[in-house]
Amino acid sequence: MLNPQVKLRVPVSRSDHAQGPRDAPLTLVEYGDYECPYCGQAYQIVKAIQEALGDDLRFVFRNFPLAQIHPNAMNAACAAEAAALQGKFWDMHDALYENQDSLDPQSLLAYAAELGLDLDRFAQDMVSTRVEERIVSDLEGGARSGVNGTPTFFINGFRYDGDWSYDSLLYTLQSLRQRPPEDIGREDDRPVWR
Repeated sequence: MLNPQVKLRVPVSRSDHAQGPRDAPLTLVEYGDYECPYCGQAYQIVKAIQEALGDDLRFVFRNFPLAQIHPNAMNAACAAEAAALQGKFWDMHDALYENQDSLDPQSLLAYAAELGLDLDRFAQDMVSTRVEERIVSDLEGGARSGVNGTPTFFINGFRYDGDWSYDSLLYTLQSLRQRPPEDIGREDDRPVWR
C-alpha cells in the first residue's frame, strides 16, 4: 500500500540513475544497499516487474548503504558510482547484486575489468569526492524522505509500505497505472491506499 503521508522529498531528476521513459506513467524509486540480502531479493523482483510493465515504468535507483551493518556496502556503492562516470552504472549495479557475496575490493576491480572499464580511472573515481558526494546526497535525500532501512520504495512520489513481493508490488503499480496523478494521496476505497 502507498502511504500518502510520506512523500519523496528529493524529486526524481535527470541526474538520477533511471531506466525507462521519463514520461512513463509510473515511477518506482528504490533506496538500496548492495550488500543487503533483502535488496538482493528485491533486485530480482524489480527486474521481473520492469519486464512486465515495459515502457509504463521508470525505475530509479538511489544509494542507501547501511555501512554500520554491511561492511562492504559503501565500497560497493562507490564502485557503482565510479562505473557510472564511465557510462556503466546499470552494468555494475547488476554485477553487484548478482554477486552479493563477493563485494571485497578485489572483486569490485574484477567486475570493473569484466565491464571493460578503465581500471586506473575507476580506482581513482572510487575514492573521489565526486563519488562520495553523490552517495552522501542519496543518503541525505533518503533520510529526509523517511528512509531508515533497505529496500525502501516510492511509487509516483509516495512511500510504498506494502509487501514488496512480486505480486503485491505489481498489483499496486498496475492499480496506479490508470489513476490520474491528482488522485495521489486522496483517501478512497481502493485497496492500494490507506
